[in-house]
Amino acid sequence: MSKVRVRFPPSPTGEPHVGNIRTALFNWLFARRQGGAFIIRVEDTDQARKVEGATEQLLNALRWLGIDWDEGPEVGGPYGPYYQSQRLDIYREQADRLVQSGHAYHCYCSPERLAEVRQEKGRGKELHGYDRHCRDLSEGQKEQFNRSELTPVVRFKMPLDGVTEVDDMIRNRVTFENRLIDDFVMLKSDGFPTYHLANVTDDHLMAISHVMRGEEWLSSTPRHIRLYQALGWDPPLFAHLPLILAPDRSKLSKRHGATSLLECRELGLLPDALFNFLTILGWSLDDKTEVLNIDEIIASFSIDRVSKAGAIFDYDKLNWMNGIYIRRMTSEVLADTLLDYWCRYPPPELHELPDRNHLAMIVPVVQERLKTLADAAPRIPFFFNPDFDYNPGELVQRKMDKVGTKRLLEASLETIEQLESSDAATLEAAMRPLADELGIKVGQLLGTLRVATTGLKVSPPLFESMEILGKERVIRDIKRAIAKIA
Repeated sequence: MSKVRVRFPPSPTGEPHVGNIRTALFNWLFARRQGGAFIIRVEDTDQARKVEGATEQLLNALRWLGIDWDEGPEVGGPYGPYYQSQRLDIYREQADRLVQSGHAYHCYCSPERLAEVRQEKGRGKELHGYDRHCRDLSEGQKEQFNRSELTPVVRFKMPLDGVTEVDDMIRNRVTFENRLIDDFVMLKSDGFPTYHLANVTDDHLMAISHVMRGEEWLSSTPRHIRLYQALGWDPPLFAHLPLILAPDRSKLSKRHGATSLLECRELGLLPDALFNFLTILGWSLDDKTEVLNIDEIIASFSIDRVSKAGAIFDYDKLNWMNGIYIRRMTSEVLADTLLDYWCRYPPPELHELPDRNHLAMIVPVVQERLKTLADAAPRIPFFFNPDFDYNPGELVQRKMDKVGTKRLLEASLETIEQLESSDAATLEAAMRPLADELGIKVGQLLGTLRVATTGLKVSPPLFESMEILGKERVIRDIKRAIAKIA
């Protein structure tokens, strides 16, 4: 095949998992680097597990991350339809071909009999999956089953000896013994295909050149290669990507934290940061570069730099990287991003969305301390709520008492009232010497003023915050604190 064509085949069975999204991302990067096509094909043949709206969720998640597609749902293409549930006749035709050519057979085994086979396997009997009971039925036996009106499944005839070799672009050559692979079901009794038949058929008919998927599918690849051979088709090139592991090197699950793209978005992660982070889960430019923009990643992406080893999903590293991307934004862009985020996920700290221009003034005092968008709202509610409340006891700093705190507040009020300017530099120059005059530490003075003017024990830089609040508001807040402490 002269043109690179890769596909991402999601199943609409739940929220988009970061492992699946990483697979989509690697396929997309490979296609964009090679000037090829990225196709989305929805695997919706498992009707029992299908979740309504899951496909739309997935497509919206990909768009949010910056991944577009050349063919598939909503955009169409010359190889449609791109929903497997709309291609059932195609799969049945290929299954019939394989039965006629002697590469597959009808299996009439009941669920009860198959359960017995599994029990025998559990007792340590030398069985590898299905025991091939229906593989060599006589014509008379087949006629008898057909008269019983049982609806058979179609199984593929795996070779009984020899090996199947898989040439993998990441793992090189991997060899599988055929005798250890059972005669797998290709077409179920309800007429729906299994993953094996549907994917092999669609990958061929859609001219897929490279199949890039998670390493959990490596053990299924000899089945697919045998299907290609039986159908007389050339297989694509295979690349099985490393698993994404939790920090304890177990399988990543909800107990470790966010595992879906929707959860990551709700936690306040930026799409560009998550794109960057997922890219370096199993791929690297070199041994030191970690922060790259999308154009740099596309220009450098190659399969030969994909690792064989599992990649650790380090949540601390993800937050660190997200903080870098936040600090790179202009105040105006970050203000717009926060407003968009708060529209989608209203924070309890803000009763209503703030004015955009007002927020753009506030953003610089918190930007350096943010790791996620969710970190912002708890740090700034006092800017928008002049009636914030707090426990008066929080005004009293360590090794101080109420009398000393009241004296501190009164001295601060007198000093600020006399200032001609209330910019941050002027405030700091006036307030720091005041601590020496009162015989207290600067930290005690600032701690009391912080609670008085923000209601928080930990706030954005104090003097910059006081400048934004304005002299009149600061004086009002200090007077209120004096009343509270009294």
